[in-house]
Amino acid sequence: MQIFDDTSDKKLDNITLFLTKSELQILSGYARQLLEKSSYDHFHLSSEDYQKEVTICVYDPEKTENFHPRIQKLIRENS
Repeated sequence: MQIFDDTSDKKLDNITLFLTKSELQILSGYARQLLEKSSYDHFHLSSEDYQKEVTICVYDPEKTENFHPRIQKLIRENS
């Protein structure tokens, strides 16, 4: 698991998500799609006002070439 703060460009070790039931249902659906369809590698879950966002990704630590170099570095240094 890698947790990355896009704003500070740093890794995080702990986060807490507070989601409504509706947001959790959406996130659950995204997770199912990531498991079932290899053509997807990430989804964005945004708040209703689009001021907050969670991106959920699936990755193989051995195949990171499609990610931004800063994400490749995060995975490489924290695997």
